[in-house]
Amino acid sequence: MEHKLKILEKKWLTHDVMQFTMVKPEGFSYSAGQAVEVTLDTPEFKDDWHPFTFTSLNEDDYLEFTIKSYPKHKGMTLALSKLEKGDHFIITDPWDSFENKGAGVFIAGGTGVTPFIALLRQLEADGKVNGSKLIFSNKTEKDVFLYQEFKEMLGDNFINVLTQEEAERFLHGRIDKDFLKNQIDNFNQPFYLCGPENFADDIKGYLKELGAGDDLVNISL
Repeated sequence: MEHKLKILEKKWLTHDVMQFTMVKPEGFSYSAGQAVEVTLDTPEFKDDWHPFTFTSLNEDDYLEFTIKSYPKHKGMTLALSKLEKGDHFIITDPWDSFENKGAGVFIAGGTGVTPFIALLRQLEADGKVNGSKLIFSNKTEKDVFLYQEFKEMLGDNFINVLTQEEAERFLHGRIDKDFLKNQIDNFNQPFYLCGPENFADDIKGYLKELGAGDDLVNISL
């Protein structure tokens, strides 16, 4: 089933990450970690669907999406970046992108963190976020978003890594086997992985070498 959503608010979290607050259809429900397919009601995007994850929770009276714009691609995210309050886009019914296995280690590259926002918010709402850790890798400091929320939620278990610059408060380098060994002391817990290109597969390989089992590693679909 398709749902046409009206934009209540649009704001930019960084130079290229936008957040949409949408009208929630009556009776619409979903769970943290679920995603939908999105399109626009225009001839250009007819039957051109793209997956995005909710960053709101089911108990919220609105729907929220946090989406990175890729202007060079001249595709869906560029079109979404041009929408404003009062405009619409269309979504499908929700489907599972991640299985919620409870508290664990969340490892994200860039906007690969977006599926984790609702999962972490739900764990916090349920009083079960303690023990979770978020390792968030970005190119530069200006690419980091929701820093304050993650910091308040996770404290010292919010680990930021920059790959292309050095800055105070942030680690520098890439997430490799040695990095994971230094940052994680228990590999018998759930791991959630999401990022660009081969990011998640590479991290999964390192985690398996360090003792994590396949059943403990959850990669975005």
